[in-house]
Amino acid sequence: MAFTGKATFSAGATLPELAEDVSDIIGIVSPYETPLLDHLGDPQRSATSTIHEWLEDELLPNTDTIDHTGLDDSGTNTTVFKVAHGDRFQIGDQIKITGSGEVMLVTAVDTTASPDELTVTRGYGSTTAEEVSNGETIQILGNAALEGADRPATRFTNRTRKQNYTQIFTASVEVSGSQLAATGIGVADELDYQKQERVRELIRDLENCVVNGVAAASNPQGGSDTRRTMRGVSAQVTTNAFQPGVGVIPDGSGTGSDELNEAVLNAALRAIWQQSSGNVDTIVVNGFQKRLINSFISGGRSYSPGDERFRELVSVYETDFGVCRVVLSRWLPTDTLLLLDSSRIDVLPLAGRSFHYKPLASSGDSDVGQIIGEYTLEMRNENAHGVITGLATTQ
Repeated sequence: MAFTGKATFSAGATLPELAEDVSDIIGIVSPYETPLLDHLGDPQRSATSTIHEWLEDELLPNTDTIDHTGLDDSGTNTTVFKVAHGDRFQIGDQIKITGSGEVMLVTAVDTTASPDELTVTRGYGSTTAEEVSNGETIQILGNAALEGADRPATRFTNRTRKQNYTQIFTASVEVSGSQLAATGIGVADELDYQKQERVRELIRDLENCVVNGVAAASNPQGGSDTRRTMRGVSAQVTTNAFQPGVGVIPDGSGTGSDELNEAVLNAALRAIWQQSSGNVDTIVVNGFQKRLINSFISGGRSYSPGDERFRELVSVYETDFGVCRVVLSRWLPTDTLLLLDSSRIDVLPLAGRSFHYKPLASSGDSDVGQIIGEYTLEMRNENAHGVITGLATTQ
């Protein structure tokens, strides 16, 4: 016999007599994480102007290049070399060509010639004279002064001033009086909830701009019709900008592939180390390249019969040129990998302009405000960092 009494289904599909059962949990799946900002941490200082500047210096160079097309066939008898920068040398310098066992002694420097000229003693210290070719790199081993001699000419470097620009991140918040008065599901204070949502979005955008942002080509300081934007990490790295198969970076597989592998990654780390005392400690990659880094350990894995967990994860990559934490960021382009010295990077707020809520006057029955933050990127010594682009994005 069918049930004929009062039941929940008696009132029809709309269930007007029953209280709604709605969970107080609000689910959000939109990506908003900021792994690079989390890794860098909070800065210990603030910017004090919309044009943020810092100073950089360098030691006197101890390398140069041969700029001489008139060498004889063997190059072993030539005692006068043309070089790109004669002012880097002094009489008494011991020099050698990279990859050569021969040491030479500089006996004269002529910076009035074009190009500059060095006169040297070949095969110094009983070393064997070797062929010298145009374009080769000269290493300055060090200078030997004469006992009792006068002090040498003073040499020095000039500090350079670098700059970046602050960028304003902002979003509006407005909630009606009725919405604030009504009882919401899962939200005790609608205005506060909207603030949290907008802040999450703006911090996400800040990380994206730190990685990928560029400054305006003209009037980057901003103006009435020019928005001020910061230069991100990728835009600032120029010295160590690599591509697979180009220059010192090998092909991914030795057969023309652009795939990321250990040979490509280590070649880039070595190139940065060779011309910088920086310490690359951070590798920033997207999901595709992260999986390739994880695969570096595939050939070395071993498991016992009792193992129940398969693990393929590289969180720290340790090489002769640095111990690097691998940071997974969805905001990095798929074909790009960043090599960073995190000690030389700060994301600075303009003083008093960290993300905050500013209440505004309402013109009606609503609460109105604005989330505001103004930030810039200080990336010191861009040649201490590196970027690899043009990596394969399919397998």
